[in-house]
Amino acid sequence: MNANKPSIYDYTKKELEEYFVSIGDKKFRAVQILEWLYRARVTSFDEMTNLSKLGLQTLKDNFSIEPLKLEGKFASNDGTVKYLFELVDGHYIETVLMRHNYGNSVCVTSQVGCNMGCSFCASGELGKVRDLTLAEMVLQVLHVQRDLDLEDERVSNVVVMGIGEPFDNYNTVLRFLETINYGRGLEIGARHITVSTCGLVPKIKEFAEFELQINLAISLHAPNNELRSKIMKINKRYPIEEVIEAVKYYVEKTNRRVTFEYILLKGVNDTKECALELAKLLKGINAYVNLIPYNEVKTKSYRSTAHDAAEEFFAVLHKHGINATVRMEHGNDINAACGQLRAQKMKEKRELCED
Repeated sequence: MNANKPSIYDYTKKELEEYFVSIGDKKFRAVQILEWLYRARVTSFDEMTNLSKLGLQTLKDNFSIEPLKLEGKFASNDGTVKYLFELVDGHYIETVLMRHNYGNSVCVTSQVGCNMGCSFCASGELGKVRDLTLAEMVLQVLHVQRDLDLEDERVSNVVVMGIGEPFDNYNTVLRFLETINYGRGLEIGARHITVSTCGLVPKIKEFAEFELQINLAISLHAPNNELRSKIMKINKRYPIEEVIEAVKYYVEKTNRRVTFEYILLKGVNDTKECALELAKLLKGINAYVNLIPYNEVKTKSYRSTAHDAAEEFFAVLHKHGINATVRMEHGNDINAACGQLRAQKMKEKRELCED
């Protein structure tokens, strides 16, 4: 993207309307532009054929339309595709396309790095550098959609679960949700979009006021404070009881079910005792537990729970009335765990500079 001009993708519908009104143009110009960007998926302003020469020149003079720079694309045997993008400041982010029987899901990154410091995750190994812009988020989805256009398919689901903590980039993430949901754009249904947080309690409560019916997922990964604090340092700031209280507020306010994500770590949080404790913790909450096989990271000592043990964990939850599923593994053969490709690329870059 051109660093000297703002990206046209950095504007929501409302912001574009305000811009065109400010230069003496009509509000509907914003709708025209958004349809070209997200429905026609043009790659240059010159393709916007229903704009006047003056209108086109205004866009060229004031905005850039460049896509993200694709550094690498890696396809898994199971159909998962991982994208590595280089940003204008030389940093890298990752995006993942996952193919399900219900459609194509894109996992979107919200930050360069992460400050949450979960001990099992590769995303935070280098720490947070900065938040992503709206353009950098929405262009991830758009790049994948252009690839799917070649197959006559579309992005049907979006999960904001890539590198970073979405609620640590809260305002931009909300603008992103509005943009991909917009009915004359990508038109991804609100109930087909999920945002995940590791438990930023104030933002969970604030998100209850958001007008779109976006799905909320909580990265829990442990049933008690002692264990969760060991593997997720955010728990020392917002302990489990505060997270659960915020979730109950959210459910009461929105009448929507919340998903709890639970990565199964062999010998750490996958015991029958942990399952019983988790069932007790979530009893009475309109919740769903997504049991996730751990995507092993070379620099971490954690290992993935065996399939049989995962099924036993699931069986305990089911027996105690907790809705749950064991998620299918995706992209094990292409380092699909968040942050692995980025960390590898940054390491290569440092070694090149040292040489």
